[in-house]
Amino acid sequence: MTTKPKAKKYRWRRSRQDPASADARADAISRIRAATQPAEAANDTAPATDIETIKSEGLTGRQLRVARRLAQKNGLEATSDYDAVRLLRLKGINPFERANLLDLAANKKNPEEQARDKIKIQLPQTITEQPQILPGPNLSPAERRNLEIGQIQKDIARRRRRKLFALFARLTAFVLLPTLIVGTYFYRYATPMYASKSAFSILQADGGGAAFGGFLAGTQFATAQDSVATQEFLESKDALVRLEQDTNFSEIFKQEWIDPIQRLPQDASLEETHKLFRRMITIGYDPSDGIIRMEVAAPSPEVSVKLSERLLSYAEETINGLSELKREDQMRDAIATFESAQQERRKAQEALIELQLQGAVLDPENVIAGLRMRINAIEVELQEKELQLAALMDNLRPNQAKVDGVRADIQRLESVLAELNAEMVDVSAGENSLARLSVRIQMAQADLAARDLMMQTALEQVENTRTEANRKVRYLTVSVNPVASEEPTYPRKFENTILAFLLFAGIYLMISLTASVLREQVSS
Repeated sequence: MTTKPKAKKYRWRRSRQDPASADARADAISRIRAATQPAEAANDTAPATDIETIKSEGLTGRQLRVARRLAQKNGLEATSDYDAVRLLRLKGINPFERANLLDLAANKKNPEEQARDKIKIQLPQTITEQPQILPGPNLSPAERRNLEIGQIQKDIARRRRRKLFALFARLTAFVLLPTLIVGTYFYRYATPMYASKSAFSILQADGGGAAFGGFLAGTQFATAQDSVATQEFLESKDALVRLEQDTNFSEIFKQEWIDPIQRLPQDASLEETHKLFRRMITIGYDPSDGIIRMEVAAPSPEVSVKLSERLLSYAEETINGLSELKREDQMRDAIATFESAQQERRKAQEALIELQLQGAVLDPENVIAGLRMRINAIEVELQEKELQLAALMDNLRPNQAKVDGVRADIQRLESVLAELNAEMVDVSAGENSLARLSVRIQMAQADLAARDLMMQTALEQVENTRTEANRKVRYLTVSVNPVASEEPTYPRKFENTILAFLLFAGIYLMISLTASVLREQVSS
C-alpha cells in the first residue's frame, strides 16, 4: 500500500520583487493547484507504466502538458503526452508530485527575470503596492469549452471586421473612386452637346409587279435593302468626306473651348475624325415600321440642324441613284432585245428586196400562172386546127389552099407552144428559176413576218419594263424635320454616372469571382 504523500505548507509573504516575476509565480501556483487535486486522486495507487492504463486514468489536458514539460526538463524524448508520463514513472519521477511541480514552476522563469533577481539594489527605490493576486478558481470542462468557444467567436468576429474593412477599401479604390471621377467629369467639365432628331422613310411608287413581288409592294419589306444601304452610307467615310467638303466638319470639333475628351486633335487623321463622327451621329433603322431615325449632336443647335439637313440631302441623292441604277438594269436587257429584233427585221427586209430585184418581178407565181394559161390556150387552139385539118382531109377532094393554111397554122402554133414550153422549163428548173426564186421569196417573206412579230413583242416588253421600272422607283420622304434644341441633350449626367458605377461594379465583380475561382483551384 502506497502512503499518500503529504503536501508541504508554504507561507507566501510580500517582498520587494519584480512585478513580472510575481505575476509569473502567481500564474504557476494557480496552474499547480489546479493540477494537484486530480494528481492526488491518481497517486492513491501504484503508478502505472502502461500507456493504455495511463489513458484509462482520466488525466486532464493540463496534467498531460505538465508531464510533457517535466519530461523535456529531464531530457526525456516523449512521442506523446502519455508517453511522457510513462517515461517519467519508469525513471522514478512522479509527474504529479507537488515538489516536482513547484520545481518546474520555479525553473520556468526566463533568463531576463533570473538576471533581474540577481541584481542587488543599493539605492532607495519607490515601491508601489501591487494588488494581491490570488490563485484563480478551477474551471470545469464545460466552462473551459465555453471559454474556448468565446475566444474562437472573438477571433472570427475580428477576422470578419478585418475582411469587411478590406472589402470596403477595395470597393472604394476600384468602384467608388472611379465613379466619383466620372461623375465629376460629367457634372463639371463635359461640354454640353445639342442634338437634333429627324426621321425619314424610303417608299416605293404605287403599284407592284406580278407574282410574289406584288404582295410586298407598298410595305416596309419592299424597301428594307434600300433602307439598310442608306444607313450604311450615312455612317460611312464617304458621307464624312462629303460633309467635310460642305461644312468643314472637323473644324467644328477642334475648337479650344470643347473639353479634351470630346475635342478633336488639330492633326487628327481621317480615322480619328470618323470615330468622332460615329459618336456624334446616331442612325437607327426600325424594320417593323421601316423608319430610319437619325440624331446629330454638335456644340451648338444651329450646327446640329445644318449637319442633319446635309445628311438628309445625301440620303435623298443616294436613294435617287439607287432607283436610277435599278431602272437602268431593268431597261438595259429589254432595250437590247428590242434593238436586236430591229436589226434582224432590217436584214430580212433587205434579203426580200434583193430577191425581188433579182427576179425583176413582183410576183413570180403570177408569171408562172400566166405562162401556163398561154400554153393551155395554144394547146387548145392547136387541137382545134388539127381537128379542122382532119375534117378537110376527110373530103375526097380537099381544098388544097385551106389544107395548106391549116397546116401552116398548126406549125406556127406548135412553134409557139415549143417556145412557151421552153420558157416554162427555164422558169421551173435551174438555180435561177422563177420557182426557186418564188420559194426563196416566200421564205424571205415568212422570215420578215417572224421578225416583225419579234420586234413587236420586244417593243411591248420595253413598254412593260418601263412601266414596271416606274412603279419600282424609290423616293425619300422626311416625316420629322430637324429642329434646333434649346437645352443641351448631352451629357446625361445622372444616367452616365449610374452607368459608370454599374460598369465598374461589374468589372470588380468579375475580377473577384475569377480570383476566387483561381485561388480555390490553386489551393485544392
